[in-house]
Amino acid sequence: MFGIIRNIEGEKIDYTFQEGHNAKKRIIVLGHGVTGNKDRPFLVALTEALGTAGISTLRLSFSGNGDSEGRFEAATISKEAEDLGCVINTLDGWSIFYVGHSMGGAVGVLRASQDSRISGLISLAGMVHTEGFAKREFLDVTPDQGFMWDEPTCPLSQAFIDDTIAIGTVVTHAPSIHVPWLLVHGTADDVVPIQDSLDIFEQANEPKQLAQIKGADHVFSEHTPDMIKIVVEWIGGQIIHP
Repeated sequence: MFGIIRNIEGEKIDYTFQEGHNAKKRIIVLGHGVTGNKDRPFLVALTEALGTAGISTLRLSFSGNGDSEGRFEAATISKEAEDLGCVINTLDGWSIFYVGHSMGGAVGVLRASQDSRISGLISLAGMVHTEGFAKREFLDVTPDQGFMWDEPTCPLSQAFIDDTIAIGTVVTHAPSIHVPWLLVHGTADDVVPIQDSLDIFEQANEPKQLAQIKGADHVFSEHTPDMIKIVVEWIGGQIIHP
């Protein structure tokens, strides 16, 4: 429906669009986390649930990830925020809510703080303290030589490290966001601690909601239905029965 979408560097962004029968011209854009792609099982499950509720969705793989063009080594939070902006450009005339998981959550905060075309924001286990994340997870990995979590297809680049340090934290962007915001985080998340969501929630404007899922890990493994129920009900209340 939207044809080929390219980022500012001309790289093609792979995406899956699903049109809903309700809430015409309203769409949920879903972005994944670091080392992920648009077809992460819990994102697909969330998309299917939104479709059942009649809500249109667009899941994307950021450049360098999945089947999108570009180099994984060039995938940074800042670049992905620009990718998201290019996707939004394509959705001219649509009311857009953005759902971001993990690093995709940081992407959403950066984009929503400067882009008034985003009408609602959902952070799923959203990365907030970017520098802290990089140091915690990759302190013993040499950039441009080693890999993220020992995964050979996911080399750790100096560009990624430099970007996380330059951003530091996205908490400071929260006061610039003036749209409904839902944060969902598992209490057993050992990749992005729930404290990240607690910290940014404190600085966020109303209307806001923080949902803590007891025992859920970073990808909501055994708690995907709980996450989906929270998100679909919240989105339904915002765009179908505001």
